[in-house]
Amino acid sequence: MKNLLQTIAQELVDYPDQVFVSEKEEDDKIILSLKVAPEDMGKIIGKQGRIAKSIRTIVKAATVGVSKKVVIDIVD
Repeated sequence: MKNLLQTIAQELVDYPDQVFVSEKEEDDKIILSLKVAPEDMGKIIGKQGRIAKSIRTIVKAATVGVSKKVVIDIVD
């Protein structure tokens, strides 16, 4: 999941070398934190959050067999 999120984000931004994804597991969920360059924040979020929602949908579809909930946080 971490690699999938990183690959998607790197393809969307102008500075792919500044894309960082960290993974943290809690009791019933997996939290993926995505950090990009400040200039690329708009490209990751998109108009009205459409790109961010699409990224979350793709990652959710890839984790169908996982029993834990996957949460994606976009941090600055």
